[in-house]
Amino acid sequence: MNKKDDKLRISILGSTGSIGTQALEVVDDLKGVKDIEVTGICGGSNIRLLEQQARKYRPRLAAVADEKKAGELKTLLADTATKVLAGEDGLIAVATEPSARMVLSSIVGFAGLVPTMHAIEQGKDIALANKETLVTAGSIFMDAIKEHGVRLLPVDSEHSAIFQSMQGGRRGEVKKILLTASGGPFFGMTEGELKNVKKADALKHPNWSMGAKITIDSATMMNKGLEVIEAKWLFGVGIDDVEVVVHRESIIHSMVEFCDKSIIAQLSLPSMKHPIQYAFTYPERMPSPDKEVDFGELGSMTFFRPDYENFRCLSLAKEAGLAGGTVPTVMNAANEVAVGMFLRGEIGFLDIADMVGRAMDEIKPIKEPTLEEIIETDREVREICQHF
Repeated sequence: MNKKDDKLRISILGSTGSIGTQALEVVDDLKGVKDIEVTGICGGSNIRLLEQQARKYRPRLAAVADEKKAGELKTLLADTATKVLAGEDGLIAVATEPSARMVLSSIVGFAGLVPTMHAIEQGKDIALANKETLVTAGSIFMDAIKEHGVRLLPVDSEHSAIFQSMQGGRRGEVKKILLTASGGPFFGMTEGELKNVKKADALKHPNWSMGAKITIDSATMMNKGLEVIEAKWLFGVGIDDVEVVVHRESIIHSMVEFCDKSIIAQLSLPSMKHPIQYAFTYPERMPSPDKEVDFGELGSMTFFRPDYENFRCLSLAKEAGLAGGTVPTVMNAANEVAVGMFLRGEIGFLDIADMVGRAMDEIKPIKEPTLEEIIETDREVREICQHF
């Protein structure tokens, strides 16, 4: 294979978000070590940042879901060769840009599902940071991965850690997955204490810098529940084979226990740039400018069992994962609506779990849904939840 064939051409879905911006930093970090080209980008409302990215990386395509915002970007980039597109068709075009070999799927929420599915159908390798695609359509998603023979590389720090740890044995030798959680900003709080927490408190994550939605999911422990379901599909294990362990320091990103009771873990300082870089360079490892773990300075690491009673979202997610069908779709859609309402100050913190639980109780599931039925279920749940 010649040098030109080794070039990694990537499209980034969600380039202006937390994962997307760090992914572009990784592209910069790898200059001179790996040949990478950014072929397409898409973002949300931060049009000025999207313009800066387009000017710096000169992608063939840039897309914005909102038609008006896309018009603004088109005007800003009129003097460049980057073509600006709008709407879901624009996101799909970025995901299927012909020259791209890999798509980083980092759009937050259900919105990432359809463009990522189109990327798979076009034979693109997937670096997956959008957990909702597996949560809502895991069976269909994994079947498409196998059918089209593409590589699926996890970008969530926990699932990247599991992926790396599994290289120490065979899949058939895995006894269980130990999925670590920081516990979020409200670790140890009772229901009475959680009742009056504010948005500003919920957005203060102790270890990670993330977008607002994911940070709230971390505070409710829903994020960990979503990751349990994601692990089921990524690694072919049962929901009950994934054990959540609260690890406050976020140094061990997850572990795998094998049948001989040996446990292999992946450790690094809390930084999403590590799993992003590993997905971009796999199966190789390349130098990183990230700081290394100083165990003398760290001193100790702590571990706790999760509190399923006061952080009900974790219990609800496990329940949805066990039920299967469209139940995870219902759970995810209700959570996205509830988190949005909490961020707007319309409901309280504990109301998030209440809304998710009510939706799961009231909406009749479909056992083996098609992709169209999953999309329709998501739409229906969002509409119903607005009237709870």
